[in-house]
Amino acid sequence: MPKQPEWVIQGKSIKQLIKELESFEDQNLLVEISFDDGETSKPISLVGKIDGKCMLLNCENSTE
Repeated sequence: MPKQPEWVIQGKSIKQLIKELESFEDQNLLVEISFDDGETSKPISLVGKIDGKCMLLNCENSTE
C-alpha cells in the first residue's frame, strides 16, 4: 500500500483553513465535513477547543 502524501495526513492550522475558506466567492455556503472523500457528509454544528486543538463538531447524534 503506497504511503499517503504529507498534505493528506498533516492537517491544517486555523490560519491555513481561514485563508482557504476566504478564497470561496460565495461566503454563505454551508460547511460540512466528510470522512469518505465526499461520498457522504455531515454539517458542522460547533467549533470548539478541545485538548489544545480546534475541533469541528457534528452534534446530530448528541443526547445532550
